[in-house]
Amino acid sequence: MTDAEKKLLQAQHRLEEAQARDRVKEHKARTRRLIQEGAILEKVLPEVRTMEPTGLENYLMQKLPQHD
Repeated sequence: MTDAEKKLLQAQHRLEEAQARDRVKEHKARTRRLIQEGAILEKVLPEVRTMEPTGLENYLMQKLPQHD
């Protein structure tokens, strides 16, 4: 393996590592947002705490106006 090939391989690995870090950062941000939104939902509608996800979805579909 030539020096140029080694450098190219290292650059590719650095890019892959940076992309992986970005994916982790985005995942953590999404998780935080979902937790915060869920907490707000439970605060505003305490009855949703005991609902299963499907029941919650149906409940919200009935309560909220539809947007097309």
